[in-house]
Amino acid sequence: MVAKLTSSGWIIALWGSSGAGDGQFAVPVGCAVDTQHNLYVVDHGNHRVQKFNSSGLFLGKWGSAGSGDGQFSSPQGIAIDNAGRIYVADSGNDRIQVFDESGNFLAKWGASGTGDGQFAVPKGVAVDDPGAIYVLDANNNRVQKFGWSISVQQSSWAMTKSLYR
Repeated sequence: MVAKLTSSGWIIALWGSSGAGDGQFAVPVGCAVDTQHNLYVVDHGNHRVQKFNSSGLFLGKWGSAGSGDGQFSSPQGIAIDNAGRIYVADSGNDRIQVFDESGNFLAKWGASGTGDGQFAVPKGVAVDDPGAIYVLDANNNRVQKFGWSISVQQSSWAMTKSLYR
């Protein structure tokens, strides 16, 4: 279930129930809000992301169980950058996936391991105003910081540095 609160902590709306249908959840674990005030919820047990407007109206979903592009294995964290890109910590696949606001797959990075740019159960992701991406690499006991670099021919991810090893 999702609860919308006032700045004083009063509940003003509730939506969702247990299940696998639209607007239902199986362990919702993370959420993020875009510049249009849409809410994106990581639905861990259903291996997907669901999108709602600020009133709780279901707008769409993407993802399914698996390891392909746009598929998830127990996703946990979500963040949105200033350009509207949505980052999802795909915990069971040890990677970060990136989508547009409609759920179209854009990019991914990461693999299982302990090296730079590798993950062992990434559980959280955050983006700062300048656009750096921070990934909570839980089982490696660290936070990794990444930057987005764009060239004329392709988009690629570059790790800028690892923090807190």
